[in-house]
Amino acid sequence: MNQQLLVRYGEISLKGKNRAKFEDILINNMRHALKDLPYREIKKAYGRIYIDCGDNWQEIAQALQKVFGIVSFSPVIKTELTLDAIKEAALILMQAKATSKTFKVNTRRPNKHFPLTSLEVNQEVGGYLLRNLLGLTVDVHHPEVELDIEIRNEGAYLYHTIIPGLGGMPVGSANKALLLLSGGIDSPVAGYLALKRGVSLEGLHFYSYPFTSERSKQKVIDLSRILAEYTNNGQFKLWIAYFTEIQKALQKSKFPDLNITLMRRMMLRIAAKLAEREKALALVTGESLGQVASQTMESMYVINEVTNLPIFRPLIGFDKQEIIDLARKVGSYDTSILPYADCCTVFVPKNPATKPKLEQVYTAEEQFDIQALVEEAVAKTECVVISKTIDLF
Repeated sequence: MNQQLLVRYGEISLKGKNRAKFEDILINNMRHALKDLPYREIKKAYGRIYIDCGDNWQEIAQALQKVFGIVSFSPVIKTELTLDAIKEAALILMQAKATSKTFKVNTRRPNKHFPLTSLEVNQEVGGYLLRNLLGLTVDVHHPEVELDIEIRNEGAYLYHTIIPGLGGMPVGSANKALLLLSGGIDSPVAGYLALKRGVSLEGLHFYSYPFTSERSKQKVIDLSRILAEYTNNGQFKLWIAYFTEIQKALQKSKFPDLNITLMRRMMLRIAAKLAEREKALALVTGESLGQVASQTMESMYVINEVTNLPIFRPLIGFDKQEIIDLARKVGSYDTSILPYADCCTVFVPKNPATKPKLEQVYTAEEQFDIQALVEEAVAKTECVVISKTIDLF
């Protein structure tokens, strides 16, 4: 008998002829997550991935809890393809559940050469357990323990525990996108959801010292460190854009009600320039429809007009409480609510326009040298590579 960890994936199984490529990406991500832990090997069978891990399966499962693409895990015992070996393994597993009084056996038999049917294996194993464990009874409707048996070509696998994973697609299976990362609650959650769809993600933060403090910058670095835990290599590249001169120009604007719209358009121009340079194919934002003035449909339409890049808004249909709940799950909420303002929250007009018109915006933008401001911001943008342990400037 051999202790292993069974790893299940979901959507990857629907990829047809491309499935092997997605499996290999997932396995590479798993290897990186486990680089500091001892295990023997990771191998794949049809529709399954197995980790030969010995007795430290719990530590390995915990490390894989932040790897996208994994639906669930089970610690399994692998046996030879004999009924006696399966019975022995079943007894060992059920002895570990000594306090349970009811059980059910579920057998799946992808290996059709095994001499017993699934129903016959259920009966043989169930009867063996009843004879050897006092006080145990069968309950096929509401059992305390479900003992699962998979009879495959390479052996039989038995387990009774299923641990949920994050699901989604493995990071790196989609192309690169750039996340507009503020210090608020929403954008880190949007980044998490983009990673869940396999996106290779980098962050862009707009920093305007002295209007925003060093603590606000550190807050975003800390949020990036949280996102790094969900990437495929434990790192998150954060671009910090120089935004001070743009903030100064906006302070002098003759159209203060449009300042939020003008600011967001400048941000997208900078993001689009950086995305083009870094070969990112899309932008990601934390916007939720109708949440604030810049997130009305009219505002989004006017703001989007400055770029042809796709803009992904994973939170578009979420309400605020749903976003907060997800932020707590991600682990970013406590950092996001630290009271350090970012450039999106300073100089907010008393009555921001919620239904801006393009003609009005064009007129307002005539007061700025947009090209010079954007080029300066991009030229002064710095990069920080953030990991769990060290930041590389």
